[in-house]
Amino acid sequence: KQSAIGKAIHYCLNQWSTLSRYIEDSRLNIDNNRAERAVKPFVIGRKNWLFNHNHRGAEASAMLYSIIETAKANGLIPFDYIAHCLEQLSSPSCDLNSLLPWHVKLSKA
Repeated sequence: KQSAIGKAIHYCLNQWSTLSRYIEDSRLNIDNNRAERAVKPFVIGRKNWLFNHNHRGAEASAMLYSIIETAKANGLIPFDYIAHCLEQLSSPSCDLNSLLPWHVKLSKA
């Protein structure tokens, strides 16, 4: 019971109800790799955030990262999506709802 394999088996048995959820619902992922990949740019760019000397700069960075990651999650190329949004925002009759990434139809990434 005190060996490494014994501890692993004991841990597995204690987590059995949680582990069995993956069998019951096929939509669940057994790992969080997708979430880890999504936050990786933030981890890598952490030192760049030191240049946000005030709260407004940090908010602007957070908004830009959010727009980019949401575009990626919806299968859009972030550069093309932002360019499309800027073009549409320059028109006086722009509908903001139509600019949401799940409503925009551009070439896929």
